[in-house]
Amino acid sequence: MTWLITGGAGYIGAHVARAMADAGERVVALDDLSAGVPARLPAGVPLVRGSSLDGELLRRVLAEHAVTGVVHLAARKQVAESVARPAYYYRENVGGLATLLDAVAEAGIERFVFSSSAAVYGDPGVELITEDTPCAPVNPYGETKLAGEWLVRAAGRAHGIATVCLRYFNVAGAAAPGLADTGVFNIVPMVFDRLTRDEAPRIFGDDYPTPDGTCVRDYIHVADLAEAHLAAARRLAAGGVAGDLTVNVGRGEGVSVRELITVIGEVTGDRRPPVVEGRRPGDAPRAVASAARAAAELGWTARRGVREMVESAWRGWLLHHGDRVRTP
Repeated sequence: MTWLITGGAGYIGAHVARAMADAGERVVALDDLSAGVPARLPAGVPLVRGSSLDGELLRRVLAEHAVTGVVHLAARKQVAESVARPAYYYRENVGGLATLLDAVAEAGIERFVFSSSAAVYGDPGVELITEDTPCAPVNPYGETKLAGEWLVRAAGRAHGIATVCLRYFNVAGAAAPGLADTGVFNIVPMVFDRLTRDEAPRIFGDDYPTPDGTCVRDYIHVADLAEAHLAAARRLAAGGVAGDLTVNVGRGEGVSVRELITVIGEVTGDRRPPVVEGRRPGDAPRAVASAARAAAELGWTARRGVREMVESAWRGWLLHHGDRVRTP
């Protein structure tokens, strides 16, 4: 097997490339480097610079590297940006996927792993979200991921491609400091950024119907997420998926925003209390995965906890921003 990883130099993609390469899989990365960092990739993993919207490039890469399976992570993923630029998100996320699937079908590739998101569920109002929970995304980003799943399954049926859709919950942490998330879009680096600028963390709404009034989320260590991709790829390579499989990737445990900020304060030594601001549109009170199907179908279970996520993310933050960090 040779696996093409699109978005392979990104925060999650590089972790997937590392996990698969360390496990002895042959991989090649494709990334337009809009957010990717080539240095994140393991030695010996080829990097092709380009976009999944470039059909000619995709066909060439699939042929030149004798690709037999694809892990598709490349996508735009900022919720607020998707609200402001919906057409751009549909073009990049759904259009890029359609172009890739055409090339995959033409090349006769029969294994495909799709990076989806818990954003497909919207605000389901349930204690644990199973894969059978109805999908009702509340923003264009989530819509593109749900449309992507539909497209992946339809292409699979039409062209005999076995597919796995992985619905990520909230990703955090780093397997090594150099692989850390360099963006400031997810909650852990957002809090780090506030503390680094000598500002208190922010909580958007503390009047939700949850134990402490703040939103509850399921956080997954990015190294665990990478191992889930490896498990999915190996299940496909062994012929263990007939048709399509959709699984949540989470820990099955809820952590409130206030609880997470408390852990961040303990790890960083900056325990200043957060400031509370108004709710953000579209934030569900609770979004926690049922992880049972991933365990049953992939033999995968998350192994790392929230403190390990925060500690590893902080080491990465210090590597990239240590000169700006204030000593408490």
